[in-house]
Amino acid sequence: MIDRKALDKYLVIAREAALTAGEFLSGYKQSNIRVESKKGKDIKISADRESEKITIDSLRSKSDFAILSEERGLIESDAEDDTLKWIIDPLDGSLNFFRGISVCCVSIGLWDGNTPLLGTIYDFNRKELFTGIAGVGAWLNENRVTVSKINTGQDAILFTGFPANTDFTSEALKRYIEQVQVFKKVRLMGSAALSLAYVAAGRADAYFERDIMIWDVAAGLAILSGAGGKYFIEPASHSNAYNVYATNGFLLNILGGRE
Repeated sequence: MIDRKALDKYLVIAREAALTAGEFLSGYKQSNIRVESKKGKDIKISADRESEKITIDSLRSKSDFAILSEERGLIESDAEDDTLKWIIDPLDGSLNFFRGISVCCVSIGLWDGNTPLLGTIYDFNRKELFTGIAGVGAWLNENRVTVSKINTGQDAILFTGFPANTDFTSEALKRYIEQVQVFKKVRLMGSAALSLAYVAAGRADAYFERDIMIWDVAAGLAILSGAGGKYFIEPASHSNAYNVYATNGFLLNILGGRE
């Protein structure tokens, strides 16, 4: 069991790493962005890799946990507590960043096995830093935030998206429509991390995606838990991918997830 003092220390480490990488990205010149790979509906750009190095170097300078990163996969550790690992997305919303759409962020979560402990999400375009410790609290720029009180789908805003692994068959899309049409409004930002941060901050009420990668949601689930929300995740069809149902705590059954 990790005590609160240790969690606070690790949150500071995550916060500093996110701010460092985010400030680097905020000064990144559009003309310097290089596309390094394209595969299906996914894209990798130079900024992903460069931000990853900054993030990993910062985390490694102050901790010795394993790191699971979108770009490099699992980086093993010799730490005594080998159940702890950082899960990072050094640039969530890469295509948005590439096209000049200012909806992207740095996402850093710390998990103990399959349990989220804490998270930091830095929206470097808006200078909004979301942080949280699961079961303890969540903050936006150090001001306490909590989930909304909306308890009916007809009044609720749902954030969702279509990850790179999305099944676009007619049958799958029909099921998707049936699942989301009960909500008042549906929003797609192109950043799972920020979507969860917005639910945690009460700006939206629920989030749902199928086949979303764990590094996209690791920090957000911890922050949501700290803000009083509830979630359910289940393994999806790809390695490190999950179906994620997350709400303010009142809408999980409407969304289809289990408590």
